Order: sequence, then structure tokens, then C-alpha cells
Amino acid sequence: MVSMKDISVRCGVSVATVSKALNDHSDISDATKKLVRNCAQEMGYFPNSSARALKTNRTFNLGVLFVDRARNGLTHDFFNRVLDSFKVTAESKGYDLTFINCNKTTQRMTYLEHSRYRGVDGVVIAHVDFDQDEVAELIRSDVPVVTVDHSFDNKPSVVSDNIKGMHDLVRYVAGCGHKKIAYINGGDRNTSSVTRNRIGSFYRTMSELNLPIPEEYMVDADYRNPKMTHDAAIKLLGLDDPPTCILCPDDFSAIGCINAINELGLKVAQDVSIAGYDGIDIARYLEPKICTIEQDTVTIGRKAAEKLIGMIEHPKTTLMERVIVEGKLFQGNSVAKID
Repeated sequence: MVSMKDISVRCGVSVATVSKALNDHSDISDATKKLVRNCAQEMGYFPNSSARALKTNRTFNLGVLFVDRARNGLTHDFFNRVLDSFKVTAESKGYDLTFINCNKTTQRMTYLEHSRYRGVDGVVIAHVDFDQDEVAELIRSDVPVVTVDHSFDNKPSVVSDNIKGMHDLVRYVAGCGHKKIAYINGGDRNTSSVTRNRIGSFYRTMSELNLPIPEEYMVDADYRNPKMTHDAAIKLLGLDDPPTCILCPDDFSAIGCINAINELGLKVAQDVSIAGYDGIDIARYLEPKICTIEQDTVTIGRKAAEKLIGMIEHPKTTLMERVIVEGKLFQGNSVAKID
């Protein structure tokens, strides 16, 4: 491995001069900086991360806490796009990523212990059971933390505007003439703020529009579970007074609703309208294209990275705020206009 001493010998300057030139100190001439940097590049020099950590008291490494109970892993359409944007932003600012878990070694570690073991400068919590004691321990610690789609007091977060998103979706469906709207809601409404906000916004918007919500029109299912959504849709369409439109937990699970409609010999939009949520790519390639709320995953990931790095590099001026990111309605053609 090439060292600063090797560069100093090649350039005929001191090791201190090499260090100052590589770190752009003002007391080194531009000509010397150019000489040293060109030589370093030719010799294949890279700064030692351990040495940099000792000098700056930072590792330039960010932890990612992503625990998916449904075992979708990084195939989860929404979170993989959020994390991709987070990664691009973090890398552009000189940071690497490390995934945090509890079982990295033979001795089980808590999330906080693993964060300290890996020496990360901060952690983004992208998907996890936020009610876990280990998550609370990490939140209470001195490790900089930013959460995605969940908020804690005195900690910054970046969240989707699920309230406005559901409001816009219901108003669009109702504007197409639908009065009998069912909702297959995803997740655990007792622990998921995303689910609570969407359900609350659904009820409130339907009330604003003076539309009834029969109890049997509210059905539970899991996010990203087409099998459960299929079974829920079969149940809804078997009612004596079935809905004319079904809202699904997300676009991926909406596939199960489509399968149920086809299985019953019906046609999407023509006989039963459906809508999803998230705006994943597959929704644009299905026919009919799924009406949905497109979440701005690029902005969510970028804002989360900027906020976390701000806490690390500028702890006194970074606000502990909740950043709300709006999505936008994609009408598609899965919701028919009816009289």
C-alpha cells in the first residue's frame, strides 16, 4: 500500500508537505499541490480510513437499520428505492453504509451495541418494529439517528405525507362517481403510524364527502401480500352489496385484488375499480395501469441522508424536525368513471 512517505520521496518534499497538499492547506502553493496530487494518483494512493478516523474522530460510515418482518428484504419496492437514494447521497458526501443487526457475531448484540461495534457515525432507521425496546435504546443514545416514515420526539425524521396522499386518492375515486368504496388496509393499525394515518385520513375524507363506510367494507391485510389481498377482495365482492371500488394497501398487493377480480369472471375498471399506493414501477406496466399515489422516494432518501449527515457534521445547527414529503396522484386507468 502506498504511503505518504512514498509520495514524499518521489516528489522530494516532506511528509508534512504531502499531508498539507492532499488536504488542501492554504500554506502550500498550488504548484506543489498539483505535483503531490498527480504523484499520488499515479502511485495509486488512497488515504487510510483508520488514520482518518483517528484524526477526525469520525469513521465516515453510516449504519442502516432495516428489519423486514415479512422477509421481503431489499426487494421491498418502497424501501429499496428510499435506501438507494440515501446511498447515492451519502456516497456523494464521502460516506459508506453498513447494515445494523443483532446477530453479527456469535454473541448477540443489541442495535446500539452493533452500532458501536461497527463504529458508525450515525444510523438511519428505515424499516423496523419501532416499539421494540432495542430501538428505543438506540433512540435514547447519543448516536445520531434519523427515522423514515416514523417520528420520535426530539429526533429528526423524514415521512411520507400519508394523510394528504389518502385524502387525494379518496377524493379522486369519489370524483369518478364511486360512493361504495372499500378499503383493504395494511399493517398493524395499533403500531404502524403509516397505517394509522392512512386509515384516519380515509375515514375523515369519506366523512367530508358524506359517503357511508359499512363496517364490512374495512378489511385488514398485510402490506405486500397479494394472497391476503386476494382473499379480502373475494370476501368484499361476495357481499350482498359489494363495493364498486377497492383501495388496496399498496401496488404490489393490488395484484392479488386483480387476480380475485379475474377469478370471479369480472374485469378491472369495467366491473370493479381498484387503486393501490406507493407508485412502484410495475403499476405502470400492468394493464389497466393501477391508480395510485406515487411516493417521492428519491426525495425521502436524499433528505434522510442530508439530515443524518447534518447531525454528524453540524450537530449544533441541525434542526430536530420532521420533514414531510408529499406524493402525487397517478390516475392510471383502473378506476372507472361511473354515473
